[in-house]
Amino acid sequence: MKLYTHFRSSAAFRVRIALNLKGVPYESIPKSFVKHEQRSADYLAVNPQGLIPALDIQGAVLSQTLAIIEYLNEQFPTPAFLPADPIQRAHVRSMAMAVACDIHPIGNLRVLNYLRKEFKQDESGVAAWYRHWVTAGFKGLEEQARQYSKTGRFCHGDAVSLADICLVPQMFNARRFETDLSAFPTLAGISSHLESLPAFAAARPEVQADAV
Repeated sequence: MKLYTHFRSSAAFRVRIALNLKGVPYESIPKSFVKHEQRSADYLAVNPQGLIPALDIQGAVLSQTLAIIEYLNEQFPTPAFLPADPIQRAHVRSMAMAVACDIHPIGNLRVLNYLRKEFKQDESGVAAWYRHWVTAGFKGLEEQARQYSKTGRFCHGDAVSLADICLVPQMFNARRFETDLSAFPTLAGISSHLESLPAFAAARPEVQADAV
């Protein structure tokens, strides 16, 4: 498998975690956001969405992290990223989507760059935007984690799930933007535990080959 990635992309961070947890070997193909390589003709021929990441499986290319991770979960059943019970499975998907569909899209790089360019926001304004939306999203997620986590080590139950894979990269970015996380002790504790696990630690941005 070939993973088109960027060290600081939180979406690519999720897929790296998933691949590591499944024990699936892959080749990293970095694409520089600084050089806009994700918008190059060569990459658009691979992934017409022009987004990172994409996963090439012997010529079949998958995009969008939730689709990629669900594919990996189906192809490599252990460890399972979703519970067997349909209600619990929906809870996990809800938590994952709170990050991947609500929080992340309005705080990703292209949105922040649009704020800088079109709305003339300085870095303090951009950071305030980011902190506002991640805080708003974490409020509901914190309550869900309190309800569904059995031990305070995972978002749901007592095993790694799709929700955990989505949480850790978002927490990494929240800290990078100096977000006040004091109102989210459950999420912070879960993330701290997850970040100590080898599969999560090996996926961190600063240890990637293209980290600068």
